[in-house]
Amino acid sequence: MKNVPLADVDHVDRTVLPIGTDYPPGHVLEWHEHRRAQFLYGATGVMVVDTADGTWTVPPERAVLIPAVTLHRVRMLEVSTRSLYIEPDAVPWWPRTCTVVDVPALLRELLLAAAEFEADYSLSGREGSIAALLLCEIAALAPLPFHVGIPASVDLARLCRAYLAAPDVGVDNAGWAAEVAMSERAFTRRFRAEAGESPAVWRTRARLLAAVPLLRTASVSEVGSRIGYATPAAFTAAFTRAFGMPPSRFAAHRQER
Repeated sequence: MKNVPLADVDHVDRTVLPIGTDYPPGHVLEWHEHRRAQFLYGATGVMVVDTADGTWTVPPERAVLIPAVTLHRVRMLEVSTRSLYIEPDAVPWWPRTCTVVDVPALLRELLLAAAEFEADYSLSGREGSIAALLLCEIAALAPLPFHVGIPASVDLARLCRAYLAAPDVGVDNAGWAAEVAMSERAFTRRFRAEAGESPAVWRTRARLLAAVPLLRTASVSEVGSRIGYATPAAFTAAFTRAFGMPPSRFAAHRQER
C-alpha cells in the first residue's frame, strides 16, 4: 500500500500492515500514537523521532522501532518511508522504548516488496511468507545508539529540547543552572540523576546527533566546524566514538572540499 492513512486499514485482520509513504521536505507528523507497534524505515532522508523520554535521530536507510501506544512526533527531512504496523500481541519482544536499528539488504528488499501488498493480502503463499519473515528479521536486529534521553522534570526537559532545536557549543553548565535558579553544583547533580550523564556529556551527544541531518547537504569539514569542532579529525573521532561509525558514512560529499 502506498500513501494510505493507517486509520483507513487498521481494522483489517492482518498481523502486519505494510504502508509506504512519501513526505514533502520538512514535513512534521505532530504528536500522535498508534494502537499497533510501528517499524518505521526511512528509505531516503533523515527522521527525528521525539517522545517524552528522548529524541532518536534515524539516519538514511535505518529504521526506528516505536512501541504501541507511544505518543511521538516525527520530523521528516526529505523522507520516503516504508512502515510496518504490527499487532502488539504478535511481538512480545518489541522494545519498550523507541530503538534505532540498521536495515540489512535482505530486510530492505522485504520492506520494498511488502509495500506493494494490498491491505488484505493473502496469508498463504509469497505474501504471507514475506510478512512472517519480516518479523523474524526485525527480531534479530541490534540497536544503534542514535538517541539522547530527556529528563522527566519540566524545567530540565525544556532546557534539553531547546538545545536540541538549536545546539550551541557556547552553552555551559553555569548558564543552564542560572536558567533554573540553581547553583551549578546542585544543577549538575540533579541533571545527572535524571539523565544518567552529565550536562556537558549530554550536550556533546546532542550536537553530534544534530550533525546527522546536516551531513545530507554539507561536507564533514563544514558540519564539524558548525557544531564546534576545530578540525575534521576531531569531529570524526568524536562522532565515531559516540556512534560506532564515521560521519563520512552519512555525508552527501564523500570527499572533503
